Amino acid sequence: MYENLNQDSSNSSRPPSSDDPFKKKDKADPSKESKTEDQEKDGDNPAVDDQPVEDRNAPTASDDSQKRNAGRQPGSQGFWRAQKPKADYIEHHHPQQCIICEKKLALKVSPHTGFYTYELERNPNGLEITCTLHYYYSAVCECGHDNIEQPGEGYVSILEGRKRNIKLSEYTMVGPMLATFIAALNRRCGMSRNKIKEFLQNWLNFELSIGLICKSIREVGIACNPVVDELIKELQKEEQVHLDETPWYQKGIFLWVWVAISKTTAIYRIGTRKKEVLLELITEAFFGWLITDGYGAYRSYSKRQRCLAHLIRKAVALTGAVNEDAQKAGDWFLRKLRGLIKTMAQGEDGKKKCNPILARLKRACNLGSKSDHAKLKALAKEILNDCDAVVAFVKNPGLPATNNEAERALRWVVLFRKITFGTRTTEGSLSFSATLSIIETCRLRNIDPWNYIAEVLAQGRKGIVIPIPAV
Repeated sequence: MYENLNQDSSNSSRPPSSDDPFKKKDKADPSKESKTEDQEKDGDNPAVDDQPVEDRNAPTASDDSQKRNAGRQPGSQGFWRAQKPKADYIEHHHPQQCIICEKKLALKVSPHTGFYTYELERNPNGLEITCTLHYYYSAVCECGHDNIEQPGEGYVSILEGRKRNIKLSEYTMVGPMLATFIAALNRRCGMSRNKIKEFLQNWLNFELSIGLICKSIREVGIACNPVVDELIKELQKEEQVHLDETPWYQKGIFLWVWVAISKTTAIYRIGTRKKEVLLELITEAFFGWLITDGYGAYRSYSKRQRCLAHLIRKAVALTGAVNEDAQKAGDWFLRKLRGLIKTMAQGEDGKKKCNPILARLKRACNLGSKSDHAKLKALAKEILNDCDAVVAFVKNPGLPATNNEAERALRWVVLFRKITFGTRTTEGSLSFSATLSIIETCRLRNIDPWNYIAEVLAQGRKGIVIPIPAV
């Protein structure tokens, strides 16, 4: 049994897709044979002998210092557009008043700068990419000041070690709706950057570089992040909030994705599993009910409902135990926990019938906590230690008995993790969680997420934040 722990695709019949991507080791190239001792002594190595003496000690490509970084490499061939863009529309941007004396400017202006922007139009008959040529003008006021109309600028995302930081700006080649469409293909459909490039070229006859596709995806998340900060404030006013978390990887670092979801708001956050991250979602201003699993970080909240589905799964596992007493106890716990949910579904009449069930459940837990069977003892103690949260929905009929809402909200995160193996930077994690928060919140509020995100990005490039409309 223990030898299975070290099996992978190289020493068993397992497929390569089952290997842990974060524990792969560099395999030696069998075509490269090591030098023998005689060759090292005699210097019988033509590749080295032909080199100048001063170059023989130079670092090779296999050194750690020469390890290839992700993305485009310095000195590699650049990407340019094959043809000059053909403008479908032309927009003129004139300065309206002097920023010094605040007088209205005359119509006499001179061109200052211009650029092309590609945009995606959602027509009734399908999608179409259009090109707009933007002209920006300057005008001299009577006071002598030269007023120059400039494209709008917004938030700048700074990432340590990056050569060029991402700035939200109207001076860009990708329009808001096109950037939103690219982000939707990645964040919602799970397509890689290369597949997005192929999709745009094959189906829309439009070509973008991988770098610009990646920048567009990041821009959407950066623009959505200030809106998420406002959503967190709204979340504190909710009466019920479901909470859950699932593992996540950020460049091999083991983290967690948290989700806090109510009837109208959903917030995702990537971080550690410590309580500090929980306090970023549920602050001291929250006085409602939490519906959670049995994780210890939640137990300091007095108004909490424990998910019975987790306890039922453990009871189901007990029914398959070899020990006959543990098997019978697991079957009993299974029937009583399901019975509580079914009885409470009957309304006020069912609430009265729950009192005998609760008394028998507590008595069975006291007996099970003294059992010699480890799993039965653990389940009994778990119910006893968290008894108030387990039966909170009996005393408060408006509470759900399970944490199904949070579990469903994390389903796409789990699938996306299997496709992409997580994120690589803190900015990428922030962008992913912010975009997902806006998409899920719009779904809960019956708002088209893509039109709204495109508007958020368009205003974010001007430095303006627009909140999500309330229900």
